[in-house]
Amino acid sequence: MWVRSTMAYRFSFAMTLFANFATTALDFVVILLMFSHVRGLGGFSFGEVAFLYGTSCTSFGLADLAMGQVSRLGRRVRDGTLDLLLLRPAPVLAQVAADKFALRRLGRTAQGLIVLVWSLVVLDVEWSPAKVWLLPSMVLTGALIFGAVMVVGAAFQFWTQDGAEVVNAFTYGGNTLLGYPPSIFAQDLVRGVVYGVPLAFVNWVPALYVLDREPPAGLPGWAAFCAPLVAGVCWLPAGLAWRVGLRSYRSTGS
Repeated sequence: MWVRSTMAYRFSFAMTLFANFATTALDFVVILLMFSHVRGLGGFSFGEVAFLYGTSCTSFGLADLAMGQVSRLGRRVRDGTLDLLLLRPAPVLAQVAADKFALRRLGRTAQGLIVLVWSLVVLDVEWSPAKVWLLPSMVLTGALIFGAVMVVGAAFQFWTQDGAEVVNAFTYGGNTLLGYPPSIFAQDLVRGVVYGVPLAFVNWVPALYVLDREPPAGLPGWAAFCAPLVAGVCWLPAGLAWRVGLRSYRSTGS
C-alpha cells in the first residue's frame, strides 16, 4: 500500500530517492577528502577502506529499508495507536516494520552498493571459493545483525517510550564505525563490538579475511565464517525482548 502510494507521485519519489542517495554519499565524500591528504588510514589503502564502507553501508541500507520504521514505535506507545495494530490478524512486528514504508531508503543501499562494486574493481584480491561465498554472505548477514539491533531498540521503547536516539547510536553510529578500519580505534572499543554488541561481524571480521588481514580482537581466522551463526544468535534475544516488551504494553488508558 505504501509503495503504491509513493509511486503515485513518481517525480516526487525520484527526487526524494536522489536526495537520500546524495545525503548518504556525503559520508563517503569525507573519506575521499581524507585520502586526498593521506596515503593510508591505519595501514589500510583507499580501496580497502572503500570496501569496508561499501559492505557496511549496503548491509545497513537493507536493514534500514526493511526494519527502519520500527524506530517510530515509541510514538505509537505514547499515543496509544499501537492498539490498532494489536487488533489486526497479522504479526505486530511486521506491521510496525511496514508502517509508512519508505522506498526512498533504497538510495542508501544503492550508494553503498556502488562503492562496494568500485572497491572490488580497484582491489587486488586473490579470490577463492571461500572469499566469493563470504562477499554476499557478509552483506546479508550484516543486514540481519543490524535488523536485530533495531528490534531490540524498538522493544526498549515499550518502557522508555522515547529511546530512538539511544538505538541510533548502535545502528547509524555502528554503520559509521564499521566504515573505517578497526586499527584506528581503541582496542577496548574494538573488543566491545566483537564480544559485546557483535557489530564487527557485519563486515570487519569477514571483510578482513577477504583482504588477507588479521582478524580484530584476537579472533581466529575461521571466525570470518561465523557471521551467519552470530546473526542467528542475535535474533534470539531480539525476539525475546520484543515478546517481553509487547506483553508489558498497557496502552494509554484512554
